[in-house]
Amino acid sequence: MEKRKLANTEVEVSVVTFGAWAIGGWMWGGADQKDAIEAIHAALDHDISSIDTAPVYGFGLSEELVGKALEGKKREQVQVLTKYGLRWDTDKGNFKFASQNAQGEAVNIQEYAGKESVIKECEDSLRRLKTDYIDLYQIHWPDPTTPIEETMEAVQQLLQQGKIRAAGVCNYNVDQVSEALKYAPIVSNQVPYSMVNRGIEADVMPQAKEKQMGILAYSPLQRGLLTGKITPDYQFGEGDHRPGTPHFQPENLKRTNEFLAKIKPIAEEHDASLSQLVIAWTLRQPAMACALVGARNAQQTIENAKGGRLNLSEESLAKINRELANLELV
Repeated sequence: MEKRKLANTEVEVSVVTFGAWAIGGWMWGGADQKDAIEAIHAALDHDISSIDTAPVYGFGLSEELVGKALEGKKREQVQVLTKYGLRWDTDKGNFKFASQNAQGEAVNIQEYAGKESVIKECEDSLRRLKTDYIDLYQIHWPDPTTPIEETMEAVQQLLQQGKIRAAGVCNYNVDQVSEALKYAPIVSNQVPYSMVNRGIEADVMPQAKEKQMGILAYSPLQRGLLTGKITPDYQFGEGDHRPGTPHFQPENLKRTNEFLAKIKPIAEEHDASLSQLVIAWTLRQPAMACALVGARNAQQTIENAKGGRLNLSEESLAKINRELANLELV
């Protein structure tokens, strides 16, 4: 599978990167830990060498599962991507939303990236991941209570200490990226992007291209919507937040499925599933470093990997874009 270098660093990410949000169970309902580890092993076996996780995914569980899965593996052959800046164990920073921890206790999720917090979070992540370095360390969400300069001071320190190999941001707008670049060599911006969520094309994507940063697209399948498997009678598991989000409302679901029906013949021409076609389309977009795709079991991982190997012709890409131009969501 193709790997793409992040700016001028030595860090390369596989174009399909394993997104470890779902295996943490957080906001996705329960997750089987044995299946999760097997899913990661399948990723590595099928040349998905990059894994993206975060402390808040399952309140440490996702990172712990990644750490377990990598035991006995050659660390230099895997790129571990994790994050900082969303705390559930402090009242500092900016309140983001309320949640529940694994014990069912109410907790507040805080956006906080003060210097001492970034250092602490890195140490905690290294311990959970059972490693002595992180390949790409990313702020999870902007913290409006802490100057970006202070946050990036911590990042520079971690780079100098060798605890992280490269630094990125997530969910940053162009002004925030410009500010961060004054103080640290930011090489990537992880942002939501899919066929039905293309807002970054106006400014974030052009900036990334200009600054030679990589876009790490999360939710490229729009949390399963673009697989074609979410029908009006689909049964979501307990704790799954997707039914309450705009893209999963009945009219948008109907319009999206009509669009998918129109491009399905293109997938069939390539002996591919809709998911694989969508992944391949995503990887053809400007400044794209990788598509982060989650999986809860080995079979899902193997199917995702095929999307990273699918070569779309210019003709097929044009057909998809023509149909996409006619898709309007409410």
